[in-house]
Amino acid sequence: MKLAIVGATGMVGREMLKILEQKKILIEELILVASEKSVGKKLMFKNKKLSVISLSSLVKRKIDFALFSAGKEVSKLWAPKLAEKGCRVIDNSSYWRMCSKHKLIVPEINGEIIDNKDMIIANPNCSTIQLVAVLYPLHQKYKISRVIVSTYQSVSGTGKRAVEQLRNEEKGLNSKKVYPYQIYKNVLPHCDDFEENGYTKEEMKIINETKKILDEKINITATAARVPVLRGHSESVNITFEKSFSIEEVKKTLENIRGIKLADNTSKNIYPTPITSENQNEVFVGRIRRDESLKNTINLWIVADNLRKGAATNTVQILQKILKKSKTNDSK
Repeated sequence: MKLAIVGATGMVGREMLKILEQKKILIEELILVASEKSVGKKLMFKNKKLSVISLSSLVKRKIDFALFSAGKEVSKLWAPKLAEKGCRVIDNSSYWRMCSKHKLIVPEINGEIIDNKDMIIANPNCSTIQLVAVLYPLHQKYKISRVIVSTYQSVSGTGKRAVEQLRNEEKGLNSKKVYPYQIYKNVLPHCDDFEENGYTKEEMKIINETKKILDEKINITATAARVPVLRGHSESVNITFEKSFSIEEVKKTLENIRGIKLADNTSKNIYPTPITSENQNEVFVGRIRRDESLKNTINLWIVADNLRKGAATNTVQILQKILKKSKTNDSK
């Protein structure tokens, strides 16, 4: 397998390198791609130094897969060019997610719908991934009618410059601001740009992507906030079911799902935090309790590393799902 990582020098690209190495995926040739200013830069993979090349150089090569994490404009322009040459693209940007021709995949939920015709596959938004990972098994069992989600998102979700802003503000240094206000010791109810309806793009991504992945009939609303945390997104979620439930049943259901870790024992102060999730590939859930103000409703708390399961891990898992399917088809 010849594999390219587009956006290899970015925060998510570097996580992809770590995960590919950890999962010991057999790669014949790994090609690292970034912007022109990063060409020639060296990155380590399996104790070897690999040089970064440009996208214009990449399209001249014959490759099997490309993992994209370089922003929607790069994906818009270059993903189709690679797909035309027979390269399958797994894209971490927002550009292809809501396109009806392209599948939006969380492997544990809908990985089986991928087929050989899918040349560009979309990776969902980081906040969406951790949300639907928990909603899916509950929707299967109790049928969700409505979801209210409030997110508390780390600065790494914005990228390197946002991390630098937080660190500089903590040290009392002046630096370029990515956010309109100070983020250190602050909370901003503002993730991504505002749209005409008063919601931010991030909030609309959560709403629209959840419906596409799970069920168009689910009523969902979202508020996304940026908090002074380096990595790891948290979500407070209120879920109304059509069917009755017991809290113990809900906990047992989630406890038995691969990729989810239950951390819920308030008598011992056990619940998920961003630090809990750091460098972990799982989605953590806790504070599960009945909403006593509304029938068939619960509150819970979800945390995941936004650079891992929220981005790089999910992308690599999509790749693994494709490889597994190809192997199964070849053996038939």
